[in-house]
Amino acid sequence: MSGIKEYQLFIDGKWVTSTSGETIDIINPSTEEVVARVQNGTVEEAHLALQAAEKAQKEWKKLPARSRAELLYKLADEIKANSDFLAELLVKEQGKLLKVAKGEVAVTASFIEYACEGARRIEGDIVPSDNPNEQIWIQKIPRGVVVAITAWNFPLALAGRKLGPALVAGNTIVIKPTSETPLATLELGNLAKKVGIPDGVINILTGPGRAMGNALVESPITKMVTMTGSTPVGQSIARAAAQNLTHVQLELGGKAPFIVFEDADIDAAVDAALHSRFDNCGQVCTCNERMYVHEGIYDAFMEKFIAKTKAIKVGDPMLEDTDMGPKVNASELKHMEHLVAVSLEEGATLATGGKKLEGGAFEKGFWFEPTVLTNVTQNMTIVHEESFGPILPVLKFKTFEEVVGYANDCEYGLAAMVFTNDMNTIMKCNDELEYGEIYVNRGHGEQHQGFHNGYKLSGSGGEDGKYGFEQYMEKKTFYIRHKA
Repeated sequence: MSGIKEYQLFIDGKWVTSTSGETIDIINPSTEEVVARVQNGTVEEAHLALQAAEKAQKEWKKLPARSRAELLYKLADEIKANSDFLAELLVKEQGKLLKVAKGEVAVTASFIEYACEGARRIEGDIVPSDNPNEQIWIQKIPRGVVVAITAWNFPLALAGRKLGPALVAGNTIVIKPTSETPLATLELGNLAKKVGIPDGVINILTGPGRAMGNALVESPITKMVTMTGSTPVGQSIARAAAQNLTHVQLELGGKAPFIVFEDADIDAAVDAALHSRFDNCGQVCTCNERMYVHEGIYDAFMEKFIAKTKAIKVGDPMLEDTDMGPKVNASELKHMEHLVAVSLEEGATLATGGKKLEGGAFEKGFWFEPTVLTNVTQNMTIVHEESFGPILPVLKFKTFEEVVGYANDCEYGLAAMVFTNDMNTIMKCNDELEYGEIYVNRGHGEQHQGFHNGYKLSGSGGEDGKYGFEQYMEKKTFYIRHKA
């Protein structure tokens, strides 16, 4: 077991060994080998990180926003300069394709760069008063210490998505990546030191979510929690933050409907549906989780879709010709098997896939076949429970009213995808679909200048763009009376 790198906690600009004396093994999903070890941090170290962030924020907020941005531009440059190293680390810890990992590194840098572009756009208001000789000034100010809790599917990008606007706005941050995929995020500590970001501005912790996570969320030092992850965890965070009325921003689960109307471009819809279900082994919150195809084109659509699904090459994520890598861990793999079994018991038909891959190149690792289920009905478990993996239920529909009813019959409301060339249908979808993000005639994939916002149990607050940036700021109002 020698030669395995061990990471420490990054607190106040220093690498610190946890007083627990315990470590967590990080497992490669492709090989089940230990690729690194991280610290099993304690509640005490959570408090130390928060105190360091609180102290650093007093000076950090005094810097002009442009000066803060200049340091973060340097951080983005270092992320890009270390792209190959970070991408390979992401493949080892998460199992995503190397080409996808390289894209994640690039997106991480551009998240930060986009936030930096907003440094000169932090604007307040001056509004007239009802009183004579008085003005009302509304100023936007940083919240203080931000706790960022990230998910395992895009760990580095999610860190960049939160870190950029938080720091440009004048906050400091404590980042807690998940124990499955913390390595690339921990490397940000080294890069932050290299570019001269002051100690305590960025802190990175690893450890159990139940203990350390609660300590971070419940602390009165914490003024904002931004979290990406599952809905049950988000609900527990909201409850824990309520004690101090801490501002909470949550991006949670999804069960995105992919709707193909009769007039759709079938080839374009097939390609988008394929990408939006099997990208990153289906481990994307905005993925195509359930597909509705109009009965008039169902057979033609499914013939092409099934053929392309069967052609997906599962294998080593480091190879250029691989289309899909493994699930992230054994628990997720068992969940895939369970969902397929339940679906078949409830009457669905297995069109392709349906089982884990074993033997030969798949002797080790957490591999599952790209899976399509047909003869699915709206009341089945697979239509309502988030799979977060390469399993897709497909349903037929007849009318607009029917499919919108099916799509909205869901506790989640993060994303939806619609394929149609009829502008009236598009506008009706805009009016009636209960989702924060709707993609028309393309697959999933948000942009920095948009707003990534979920309805229902998919979260609250939203990220990205000017509206996401505002989440990281408070407003302070001054009533200024002067002599005439």
